[in-house]
Amino acid sequence: MRSIMLKFIATVFAVYLLNQNAHCELQVGFYSYSCGMAEFIVKDEVRKSVRNNPGIAAGLVRMHFHDCFIRGCDASVLLDSTPSNTAEKDSPANKPSLRGYEVIDNAKAKLEAVCPGIVSCADIVAFAARDSVELAGGLGYDVPAGRRDGRISLASDTRTELPPPTFNVNQLTQLFARKGLTQDEMVTLSGAHTIGRSHCSSFSNRLYNFSSTSSQDPSLDPSYAAPLKRQCPQGNTNTNLVVPMNPSSPGIADVGYYVDILSNRGLFTSDQTLLTNAETASQVKQNARDGYQWANKFAGAMVKMGQISVLTGNDGEIRTNCRVVNSWQ
Repeated sequence: MRSIMLKFIATVFAVYLLNQNAHCELQVGFYSYSCGMAEFIVKDEVRKSVRNNPGIAAGLVRMHFHDCFIRGCDASVLLDSTPSNTAEKDSPANKPSLRGYEVIDNAKAKLEAVCPGIVSCADIVAFAARDSVELAGGLGYDVPAGRRDGRISLASDTRTELPPPTFNVNQLTQLFARKGLTQDEMVTLSGAHTIGRSHCSSFSNRLYNFSSTSSQDPSLDPSYAAPLKRQCPQGNTNTNLVVPMNPSSPGIADVGYYVDILSNRGLFTSDQTLLTNAETASQVKQNARDGYQWANKFAGAMVKMGQISVLTGNDGEIRTNCRVVNSWQ
C-alpha cells in the first residue's frame, strides 16, 4: 500500500512540474482572453508608423534583435538611463542608430488604456518586429507570447553581447552559439540587413586606411566602394549621414542582401565574411537562389531568437511605462 501511495505522490508531483513548465513556456495567442486586441493594436501602430516612415520597419526588427541578445528578450533595451546608470539604449551600439522607441511607446499607451497591466513591453517588441517583417514584404508568422519585462539595463553589456560590424564568421558563429542559435540561423538572421540603413562609421574602416598594404578592403567591389566614398567622405563626423544596406531594394525583405554578398557588395565586414567559410558561403548561395525558402527560414529563426532567456511566470514584471521599471518594485 505504501508503495502504491508513493507512486501516486510521485505521479502527482510529476504532473505538477509538467504544468509548471508549461505555464512558463511562451504560447501563441497568449493574450486571447486577457487582452484579445493586443496584437491588432500593436500591428495598427506599426502600420501607421511604417506608412509615415518606411525605415522604421528595419529599426523595429533590429530593436528585437538587440533586446534579445542582451539579458534575453525582456525589453531591457527600452529602459531609459538614470543619473546612476547608463542604459543599453545610450551605448554606442544603439545610439544614435537604434530607432522605433516611439512606436513601442504609442502601442503600450493604447494597450494600457484598454488592458492595463496585462501586455508586456517585451511582447510588444516581438509583435512589432514580426509586423515590420510582414509590412516589408516578408512572411508573417505566429509569435509565441508571455514574456515579462526585466528591470536591468546596462550599456556595458552591449560591448560583449552584440556583434559589431567588424566581426568575422568565426566570431559571429561563436556569439550566436552562446545564444542557442546555429550557424545556419546566424546566416539566415543576417538577412535582416536586406532592409534598413547604416551610419558611415559602421563601415568606413573598409573604405579608408584599411591596412598597411591596402587603403581599401580588397574584398569590397570597387564599383560599390566609389559611391560609398562619395556618400561617406573621409574624416566625416556628421552622425546623420546614412546609406542603405541593400541599395537595390532597401525597403523590401528579399534576398538582395545575399545577391549583394555574392557580388562582393556586402556593406559590413560581418556581411562579406560569410563567403570566407565553405558552409556559410553555401548557405548564402542557397538563400540567394530561393527567396521563399529564406523567408520561411527567417520567420522560424525570428521565433527561436524571440525565446532567448525569456522571463515568464512570476519573474520580472509588466511595466506600465516601457521606459522605466515599475516604481512599486
